[in-house]
Amino acid sequence: MPENKPKKPWITPAISAHGGGLNKFGAARHHLVTERIAGVPVDELGSRFGSPLFVLDEQRLRDNARRLKSAFAHRWPRVIHAWSYKTNYLGAVCNTLHQEGYLAEVVSAFEYEKARALGVPGDKIVFNGPHKPRPALERAAREGARIHIDNLDELYLLEEVARDLDKTVAVAIRLNFDTGYTDAWSRFGFNLESGQALDAARRVVESPHLKLTGLHTHIGTFVTDPRAYAAAAHSLCAFMETVEAQTRAVIEYLDFGGGFASKNALQGVYLPPEQIVPAPEQYAEALCDALMAATRAREARGLAQPTLILETGRAVVDDAESLISSVVANKRLPDGRRGVVLDAGVNVLFTGFWYHHDVRPVRWPAGIPEETVLYGPLCMNIDVMRASIQIPPLALGDKLVFHPVGAYNNTQWMQFIEYRPAVVMVMQDGTVEVVREKEDLACVIAQERLPGKLAQPFAEAG
Repeated sequence: MPENKPKKPWITPAISAHGGGLNKFGAARHHLVTERIAGVPVDELGSRFGSPLFVLDEQRLRDNARRLKSAFAHRWPRVIHAWSYKTNYLGAVCNTLHQEGYLAEVVSAFEYEKARALGVPGDKIVFNGPHKPRPALERAAREGARIHIDNLDELYLLEEVARDLDKTVAVAIRLNFDTGYTDAWSRFGFNLESGQALDAARRVVESPHLKLTGLHTHIGTFVTDPRAYAAAAHSLCAFMETVEAQTRAVIEYLDFGGGFASKNALQGVYLPPEQIVPAPEQYAEALCDALMAATRAREARGLAQPTLILETGRAVVDDAESLISSVVANKRLPDGRRGVVLDAGVNVLFTGFWYHHDVRPVRWPAGIPEETVLYGPLCMNIDVMRASIQIPPLALGDKLVFHPVGAYNNTQWMQFIEYRPAVVMVMQDGTVEVVREKEDLACVIAQERLPGKLAQPFAEAG
């Protein structure tokens, strides 16, 4: 009697071109799978919390925060780190970083209120941004926040607020200038080269209600050349010397904003992030060495070195979060490529528009790898999660893990066509906590108000 052997899975025949050396997809990816996130099996996470699902890693978040603090603490005597709320303002993320000693850096009235609701004192908040409504400025002034002035209209408004509160408000002004390494963000703050920044500084110093104590700049985003920060340090310190020489101001701190890159792959950049993204220590060395050189004359005059403030976001949180997504459909495209539809799209992975996120299956599929387009579930042609990857055929229900996704996705995601998914955090002890529930209809329509005359959808006319 013949032995009953299990049948092997059917693999669709395919013809593929054979070429020597590397192709446009690079080396084979058979070993690139993601079975676990922060030690927890992806299949277990999907079974418990559904798909799609964002997964945060508390330990990685803390490790990133501590490494950055250590890199600067060994190179500059007084450093304050502030967490950039706009990068990811989930309460669990913010308070994890506040526990690590990070202040709150906010750029709107909403973010200010969020920080206060999480228990952050006003004097532990850095208030940036081009739009600060009067009520927000009044509250920030009363509570002792570090207010960074962005424009003249805001300067005049804050002066009125300070006068009405009958107090002197300490402020910083934001500057923009050309470092020679990044595109100048001229829409934010006062321009240095045109003389606008010096005029603003004089205006603040002359005010009986304001006190100039800080200078702020933010030279760009995803800056991969540390020399840009060295150039910014020389420009900001030279301006500080000019302001102190021409006015009675004494600058207590210099805020260099954020912009440190994460280990993500920018579209249009050939080299992998491991080769182009500097380590935290490289940023720290470039910035602090330049500060040391630029402040020697200040020390000779008996003035203390200014406190250094950093508002890091992406470099701290990006690789501390992953997105689990599942295959919901397959199709063959007219050009012969395979198309795969996933249950997560650019509505929740907004950074898919400018990153080639690393994407890996939970286990390597059987079959011959072929060029595949990963689509999201939206009824929009632009909903492309990856324009091209080389992977064997995927079956319905197969899971893919996108990483890193911690920066800007939980703040820029959209409630569009699909509900937004849950976010969970793998805690340091290995337990998993829900830090944001997945949406449902009641959540989405909670702010809607339906007039009585429109309550019946098919009411008879007349």
